[in-house]
Amino acid sequence: MQVDGIIEGKLRIEKNLVVSKSGRIKGEIYADKIIVNGLIEGTCYANAVEIIESGKISGTIYCDNLSIEQGGKFFGSTHPAEKEQVVELSPRDKAETKPLKKATDKKASNE
Repeated sequence: MQVDGIIEGKLRIEKNLVVSKSGRIKGEIYADKIIVNGLIEGTCYANAVEIIESGKISGTIYCDNLSIEQGGKFFGSTHPAEKEQVVELSPRDKAETKPLKKATDKKASNE
């Protein structure tokens, strides 16, 4: 997705986001890769963020791969990418579960 205009709000993109020189985004951004040549104000969550020549990010970046080219600007803080937390559920103790009643086998009769 490429942004040439102004967006305010939350963006969720499965692949790449390109903010062109005329592009402006204010809000939360979730993407695989973010390439900025315009302006982002807010929070970025991505695997990779590139701030190129005229790009500027003001806010917080959560990623493990950040690059800033000469001329690019970043004001804010960076943090490692947040991994999805998986909660592992343990099976209940056998004492807590009730045994299932076995149904007796009945054969259907054609009468």
